[in-house]
Amino acid sequence: MLDTQPHLQACDDFYEALIASHNGLTPPESHAMNARLILLLANHIGDQATLLHALQLARGSTVPAGNADIAPMTPVPPIHAAA
Repeated sequence: MLDTQPHLQACDDFYEALIASHNGLTPPESHAMNARLILLLANHIGDQATLLHALQLARGSTVPAGNADIAPMTPVPPIHAAA
């Protein structure tokens, strides 16, 4: 099962590193980097059911049966997008 509780110890630092890693990339290069990052992390997780659950939550789809207590996550627009 996908654990949606916060575990990132330095979330602001990671977010800044993530944004900085996109500096100088074109939109297609940025999308490709995001795809590679997702595939690397998916490989690290490795569990198909967990990954499918993550896809559903990220898209805001219905939570699979038996997990009704887990609400879909709503993405938060990055602060820099408003600047």
